[in-house]
Amino acid sequence: MNPLALILIMSTVFFSTTLVLISSNWLTIWVGFEMNMLAMIPILMKKFNPRATEAATKYFLIQATASMLLMAAITMNFIHSGEWTVTKMCNTIPSTIITMAMAMKLGMSPFHFWMPEVTQGIPLSSGMLLLTWQKIAPISVLYQIMPTINLNLMLAMALLSILVGGWGGLNQTQLRKIMAYSSIAHLGWMMAIMLYNPNIAILNLLIYILMTLSTFMMLHHNSTTTILSLSHLSNKMPLMTIILLLILMSMGGLPPLSGFMPKWMIIQELTKNDMMLLPTLMAMMALLNLYFYLRLTYSTTLTMFPTPNNMKMTWQFQHNKHMKLVSPLIILSTMILPLTPIMSNLI
Repeated sequence: MNPLALILIMSTVFFSTTLVLISSNWLTIWVGFEMNMLAMIPILMKKFNPRATEAATKYFLIQATASMLLMAAITMNFIHSGEWTVTKMCNTIPSTIITMAMAMKLGMSPFHFWMPEVTQGIPLSSGMLLLTWQKIAPISVLYQIMPTINLNLMLAMALLSILVGGWGGLNQTQLRKIMAYSSIAHLGWMMAIMLYNPNIAILNLLIYILMTLSTFMMLHHNSTTTILSLSHLSNKMPLMTIILLLILMSMGGLPPLSGFMPKWMIIQELTKNDMMLLPTLMAMMALLNLYFYLRLTYSTTLTMFPTPNNMKMTWQFQHNKHMKLVSPLIILSTMILPLTPIMSNLI
């Protein structure tokens, strides 16, 4: 892609999300989502092939449907309230429709079917953007309309997302699909706590973005897209296999790693609100995610003895890709659990 065109498209993605974040008017939020969708399509089709075209088409159809639902809901809300202000939600029906539209944009269950397929058909760099930056705008809208959201609907979608995110990733061999199902499960955890303590949901989103960025950067550095190619990593870069192991265990939510912090705080907050069954089910379904993270860890570190290759002929060329900011990302993805008391006091 032409560098100037890429800069223009990336700046449009950035400014459209910023427009959604700072807007208090439904029309400007809708315009921000439309700009974002149209700017994302060339990024998804960066490598022009039939898989990328199919993925971009699916993305366009889903996002356009969600935008149509959003426009219908805000028009309905304007008829009832006479205002375009985000906080003026006078009826539960527009609120429910907006919740469903945002769930479609996020890829939450039961609107999750597009997410693994689109992620699988696009390059790793585009997948990283889709699974991190693209979550910010819809979650900010849900944050703003939080008092009017139907609690039972949100909890049902959250539980279903955790279940689907764990169950769907079990039999996968493609790393991009595994990361997509991991994203669906993490979204379930965020939405489960959104109506009780939205600040914890935002903290969960930040830690999820840090962990996903670290994982995608290392996969992109090695051009690794399958579990089979991941198993060759220990022969070439033993240190990277250890780092990847730590980040995957952090994504699974194991102490003493960073990923345990949001799960701990979510379970604690739900328990404070006399919800015993919900956090128990969520913790049990999170074991499904942990299983396929362990599967990745096993294939990376335990299937081949980590010795250097002694062949004189180079069987794998050195990579020229530079991993900028990956060191602080790895530290933040694995070592910030001791900051939990500070975070609890701030939230």
